[in-house]
Amino acid sequence: MLDHDDSQSLPANGLFPEAEQEPEYIIPDLTMPELKLPDISGIETDSLFSNRELSFLAFNERVLALAEDPRIPLLEQLRYLCITSSNLDEFFEVRVAGLKQQLAGSVSSVGPDGLSPQQQLTRISERAHAMVKYQYALFNEKLLPALAEQGIVFLRRGDWDRKVTDWVSDFFEDEILPVLSPLALDPAHPFPNLTNKSLNFIISLEGADAFGRNISYALLRAPRSLPRVIPVPESVCGYPHGFVFLSSIVHAQMASLFPGMKPTGVFQFRVTRNSDLYVSDEDSANLRGALEEELLYRNYGQAVRLEVADNCPSKPTRFLLEQFNLSENDLFRVNGVVNLNRLFSIPDMIDRPDLKFPSFTPYVSSAFERGADIFALINRNTNLVYHHPYEAYLPVVELVRQAARDPEVLAIKQTLYRTGLDSVFVKYLTEAARAGKDVTVIIELRARFDEEANIELAARLEEAGIQVVYGVVGFKTHAKMLLVVRREKNKLMRYAHVGTGNYHTKTARLYTDISLLTCDKHTCRDLQKIFMQLSGLGRTSNLRKMLQAPFTLHDRLIEQITREMAHARAGRRGHIVARMNSLVEPRIVNALYEASAAGVRIDLIVRGICVLKPGIPGLSENIRVVSVLGRFLEHSRVFHFHNDGDTQTYISSADWMPRNFFARVEVATPLSGEAAERVKAETLDAYLRDNLFSWELQADGSYRRLEPGDETPFSAQQWLMDTIGRGKGKS
Repeated sequence: MLDHDDSQSLPANGLFPEAEQEPEYIIPDLTMPELKLPDISGIETDSLFSNRELSFLAFNERVLALAEDPRIPLLEQLRYLCITSSNLDEFFEVRVAGLKQQLAGSVSSVGPDGLSPQQQLTRISERAHAMVKYQYALFNEKLLPALAEQGIVFLRRGDWDRKVTDWVSDFFEDEILPVLSPLALDPAHPFPNLTNKSLNFIISLEGADAFGRNISYALLRAPRSLPRVIPVPESVCGYPHGFVFLSSIVHAQMASLFPGMKPTGVFQFRVTRNSDLYVSDEDSANLRGALEEELLYRNYGQAVRLEVADNCPSKPTRFLLEQFNLSENDLFRVNGVVNLNRLFSIPDMIDRPDLKFPSFTPYVSSAFERGADIFALINRNTNLVYHHPYEAYLPVVELVRQAARDPEVLAIKQTLYRTGLDSVFVKYLTEAARAGKDVTVIIELRARFDEEANIELAARLEEAGIQVVYGVVGFKTHAKMLLVVRREKNKLMRYAHVGTGNYHTKTARLYTDISLLTCDKHTCRDLQKIFMQLSGLGRTSNLRKMLQAPFTLHDRLIEQITREMAHARAGRRGHIVARMNSLVEPRIVNALYEASAAGVRIDLIVRGICVLKPGIPGLSENIRVVSVLGRFLEHSRVFHFHNDGDTQTYISSADWMPRNFFARVEVATPLSGEAAERVKAETLDAYLRDNLFSWELQADGSYRRLEPGDETPFSAQQWLMDTIGRGKGKS
């Protein structure tokens, strides 16, 4: 085995003796006119872009529509409702918090949509309040009655009989009371610094305590260690699935916490805080330490939203707003349990398959059931494409597992963005390092809300002898890349995985993503160069096939859009089909507008935020934008350019957003032959046919849900489950 510490064993220019200078990847020479928006009379510039924050809220409204879709099983409807609540939390923690910071810093600049930070906050407040009102109306008026019909009942205090009341009292004494710490609010006990999104109660009191003090208000924090929803035995409540909220139990027993005093009002509330982390380039000398310090304060950032029960009187409500320095626009009164996301665990607590999506097992090729040699399999095919979750993630796991145990494998390099502490990849990478292989892992510590887990993961990998790299200062490493170096017949071979999704086996069953396993020499060489760059060896050399942000991806996409425009102006067919999670970057949008005005047909599948406005005469009338949602989270990024028949199809880790193009390390990998045709058919063509779970973006920024009408009903996800996931037509 080659000892990588022995430099004499290596060729003079590194692991791979490539003396030739590789040419830069160049788009064929076509006349490329300068990008310039056409002159469109009657259209104001600031109306050409939708606001990204309002576009996100529109996406959340589409998810909310699934929570009342009768075609969705009942418990899955409840799950979608919880997702909308969780989405809104993060939106306030990051996006609204950012706008408030701009206001605090007297930033008055406007974006491409023409809205100032204050105008955005005003419109967000209007839209978000309407959404929250609808969420609770849907829960109270539709989902609760429908669940009750199925024997799934949430027991409200007013409906408890003696049996339930006694059970609640005993449960409170045994399981809740010992961990509660009520706090009187007086000069000796000022209002505490409550943690982000914690459940709390403000209590109005009458009477004096044991020391003769008259206390007007007290506060009770619900410890995070306590479950927010508690199952009640059927023998007690009479229902197969009875539940009671922690807030209801605490409310019912509140008087026992204040002997000699009378609680005249008990009101639950929750505050949402700014949860973004701020680590400057100056902190790069010890990025991990800087992040660890920032994480200590994440739960105590500036308050941005207050949620209270709708029966909370104005006086305690004003008191809370003053404590958090918030205005009435930041107040959300809710008709029911504060934080609907508490219900997320309910579907998993109930064994009712008839109320959930039918069970689904991803397709596994018989080759893997026979214990296929992954390296031989890739060698025979050069390029292997897998479409998750319809096809199992097993081939990707097998590449790392077999690489860890193969004595001919010398090195493994992998990026980890969100992978989880219990990841099988971590297990096999650790195994490889302990077997003496050279293992390098690029960990993105700053993956939002996974920072703490990634810091712990980095420490664990370093303890196993793995070289851990935190990427490049100022740029998040978002690319999904894996490279294996193996000795075969006295020469070194490279095998690679490039994907659109994270190295996370659990989300691989829930997210739609594309994986490419390849031994293509140009792709592998490109990856080798990118890994060397991320390890700190300067700017990457020219890449032969792959596109990379922040260097070539944005410019190449602009050039390819411009090339389609040149074809259209020359009388040839121009066609672009692309899918992504979000479309925000203004120069890309402008390029698409000009291409559309030149006659290029553009089909976009954008799951979430889209600031482009289709259907504007003379500007975007050739652009169609659809958003497809469903059982699985749409996550693939695929870009297809017709190029007068010489088509080019890419899979990528990047959305079309400024951060992906200019502040992250991303890659886009070209596909060819059957792999390209298959990916186009499954990730683009099928989704453009969807008429059951697809919404079409209108020129005014609104979305219209498509209906089959006279057409045959078609769901892209269901079709893929039927044709791929169950192995039909697969060998």
